[in-house]
Amino acid sequence: MLSKEKQSALLRRANGHQTISIPNLRAAINGSVILPGDTTYDQARTVFAGDVDRRPAAIVRVANAEDVSHVVALARETGLELAVRSGGHSSAGHSLAEGGIVLDLRDMNRLDIDPDSRTAWAETGLTTGEYTAAAGAHGLATGFGDTGSVGIGGITLGGGIGLLVRKHGLTIDNLLAADIVTADGRLRRVDQDHHPALFWAIRGGGGNFGVATRFKFQLHEVGDVVGGTLILPATAGTIAGFIAAAEAAPDALSTIANVMPAPPMPVLPAAVHGELVLLAMIVYAGDVEAGQRALAPFRHLAEPLADLIQTQPYPEIFPPEDGDYHPAAVAHTMFMDHIDRDVATTILDYLRASTAPMRVAQLRVLGGAMARVPNGATAFAHRHSRIMANLAAFYDGPQERAARREWVTAFAGDLHQDNTGAYVNFLGDEGRARVRAAYPGRTWDRLAAIKAHYDPSNLFRLNHNIPPDPL
Repeated sequence: MLSKEKQSALLRRANGHQTISIPNLRAAINGSVILPGDTTYDQARTVFAGDVDRRPAAIVRVANAEDVSHVVALARETGLELAVRSGGHSSAGHSLAEGGIVLDLRDMNRLDIDPDSRTAWAETGLTTGEYTAAAGAHGLATGFGDTGSVGIGGITLGGGIGLLVRKHGLTIDNLLAADIVTADGRLRRVDQDHHPALFWAIRGGGGNFGVATRFKFQLHEVGDVVGGTLILPATAGTIAGFIAAAEAAPDALSTIANVMPAPPMPVLPAAVHGELVLLAMIVYAGDVEAGQRALAPFRHLAEPLADLIQTQPYPEIFPPEDGDYHPAAVAHTMFMDHIDRDVATTILDYLRASTAPMRVAQLRVLGGAMARVPNGATAFAHRHSRIMANLAAFYDGPQERAARREWVTAFAGDLHQDNTGAYVNFLGDEGRARVRAAYPGRTWDRLAAIKAHYDPSNLFRLNHNIPPDPL
């Protein structure tokens, strides 16, 4: 925590308001400060989403936890909005603050793996791909998501639903401890025995409670897996059959099914490009022969248009990414109870009716290890949800956004079932009601009380915000 003398050195008065003294800030931290006009500024403020264009007053690429404490104290004293960036994949734009301070963790990327105890201490500037590749060298893994460029900070704090979710649970189910800089600038070690309420809250509560600088994860033995991409014709029968097969599959098998226009992949005939297909990522983390048997029901749904499933090291599952790809999309995340042929027909009808250059209904069957954790054990309150659906329509310019939003809203309305929840990591900037949907009932009340204890002034508000409950 900064002393009063150091705090004063970082601030100066301008028109009666406290602002940042850049020379003093640069002298106080071990990392770097990037300002408008610097040659690296535009690159540093670029995030994944192509429709997020904000200009922060300063981007501070911190080098260690002490730097994080400095920046948190600076934001608290100046009142400037604080954004925390790990991988920059927030679809709501929470990785950037317009006119505020960005605390950029990307240079904090140390990873210490202990193969004997199967644990790892990971700084939160690491990407999931970097972590997975390093752990994979030991035949070990922690489950994150399905995209290697995502930062481990954001995905972990929101829950973490990926390609090991049915075998090893959510990312937070494998979180053993964390180092957190809270709003008072203090670095705290949190786990089941130290600040247990805060440890409960950060497992699903997002970035509301502080800046996570390091995580301690449980690792699992995950060597070669049977997995890859399977592409089938998109019909009501194949969609409903795929979901049924995924629900009936062993827990070692996790899937992500995308119903979408076929991309121009070399493995697909040209006549298929642009036609609706079911493009699925499948991972069986277990015995190879058992994995081939578990995959048989999926291959029998229809003659595959492409079958890229093979035995391979788990880190190779993550597809290559284009660093210059910055899509603009309107999206909606929701949970569903079932997908039968009628629901599948609705999905196909909406996708056929859209004129978006790319549109998708992504369907993730849940259950398994994720569902065996008690619903109140963490701040992720959707343990018994059966299917997660993510609907998205991409657009080429702001003039198209309203029409894409209208389509997504109608699509979600026609798919709505009894489950009204939402997964916070896939929420956009959709208003407080949608944030409440991510934290239903007593979960919200408990989070608000913990927020009031650790962040009573709501310093960490550029997120899917949980305001502090008045004490």
